[in-house]
Amino acid sequence: MDITGDAMAETRKTKVLIIGSGPAGYTAGVYAARAMLEPILVQGIEPGGQLTTTTEVENWPGDTEVQGPDLMVRMQDHAKAMGCEVIGDIVSDLNLSERPFRAKGDSGTEYVADAVILATGARAKWLGLPSEEKFKGFGVSACATCDGFFYRGQEIVVIGGGNTAVEEALFLTNFASKVTLIHRRDELRAEKILVDRLMKNPKIEPLWSHTLEEVVGTDNPLGVEAVRVRNVKSGEITEIPCKGVFVAIGHAPANELVKDQLETHMGGYVVTKPGSTETSIPGVFAAGDLTDHVYRQAVTSAGMGCMAALDAERFLAEAETAGAPEGAEHAAPLTPQD
Repeated sequence: MDITGDAMAETRKTKVLIIGSGPAGYTAGVYAARAMLEPILVQGIEPGGQLTTTTEVENWPGDTEVQGPDLMVRMQDHAKAMGCEVIGDIVSDLNLSERPFRAKGDSGTEYVADAVILATGARAKWLGLPSEEKFKGFGVSACATCDGFFYRGQEIVVIGGGNTAVEEALFLTNFASKVTLIHRRDELRAEKILVDRLMKNPKIEPLWSHTLEEVVGTDNPLGVEAVRVRNVKSGEITEIPCKGVFVAIGHAPANELVKDQLETHMGGYVVTKPGSTETSIPGVFAAGDLTDHVYRQAVTSAGMGCMAALDAERFLAEAETAGAPEGAEHAAPLTPQD
């Protein structure tokens, strides 16, 4: 008998499918498992999420300092210990048009779920330079609130010209002796009130009409020493000494699976009802950086993961009470009175 790959493809059914494995996903897994929902969590392309690219974490409550990857391993172990099944797969297709919802993994497995918790996170936008990649986590960062503390009394640079860049530059003056804001244009795109604050801050020096060409540093140990910047008008290269480089050109939510199915705003972040993780489709919940364009912290993501699991538990209990036959309820957008 000839068995094809498709014929061998497995179908897994679950009450709650969690997609994503950062603090939001794992916390949702802990709470959903404790609610006896027997959740399945599919880790995605970057198990552990953005924290796996951060070294020291000093703002996770209960840990004065913890390595980002270690923290995520602990969260994964916790979710598993509670009864959440963690699967190393990548969801490549998600159909939210009717319940039960269906997701397909790169492995060939199909996941069938009565409720879905989306915790796919967001990714910092990067410039794409080889030297930027080389020093990520060793002097190059995309998160001032995560890493600014390590540059007390040091000179650092911030790349960007929007609200993110200005906010990060202002925040970094709490630690750094000098912040050079490098922007490719000759004026900032940020809100006027932020620009006014920046221009009045004696620690910040804007460098207009320049782009980052290269991050320069040591190999052993890895560390940043300077940046080389190019004047976009003259082409002249200048070297600026610094110990840290913050790339602040924004974040992009990892919304590829749902951008054409769920309501989004603010450049692709999934919309949730105020005070809830409910999305525009009943039974689909979103938590963490996929929906949060304001705070983007591990602890707030974890909090939303908890909310999503509790919201999903309540949704499933109400659906069971209503006694609707499985699959009979067609997903419909939320109305204001819902």
